[in-house]
Amino acid sequence: MSTQTSSFSTPPSVAAQIARLPEMPMAEIRALWQKLVGGDTPTHNRQFLERRIAYRLQELEFRKVDANLLDRNQRRIESLVETGKVKKRDRDYRPAAGTVLVREYKGVEYRVIATADGQYDFQGRMYPSLSMIAREITGMRWSGPLFFGLKPPSNAKTKPATKKRGGR
Repeated sequence: MSTQTSSFSTPPSVAAQIARLPEMPMAEIRALWQKLVGGDTPTHNRQFLERRIAYRLQELEFRKVDANLLDRNQRRIESLVETGKVKKRDRDYRPAAGTVLVREYKGVEYRVIATADGQYDFQGRMYPSLSMIAREITGMRWSGPLFFGLKPPSNAKTKPATKKRGGR
């Protein structure tokens, strides 16, 4: 029997494609840019090109997972153009599948990956909420979206200054 590999192989994962970018010759980077984005590369800055190509690869892959992503983003863009203001995210906002959330806590870096089924992969275990992971990390109750920086702390909202009245 022959040990040749089949001509029908699955394409490398998005992560594998992104991992290969730094090793690719610049000519291949330019060709990949042309294929994914179209047109000539806007700069010769390799790091810029690699980041944009990585983003595009993820965009193409993960929009298959979340078909509503493009529609949701288009509605937000239209709202921004119409009102001039960015609408706050919905309370049940969840990051797109494949998003990696990174948080450093007490000198240790923690990584969480959002999955297509709405759960979160943390250290090889699945969790239904970011809050459960934040509690696992800190030992205290935390808002998961707050802990991972998906929403600002409530004290970040600036309150109008109040005038102090002096006594007469």
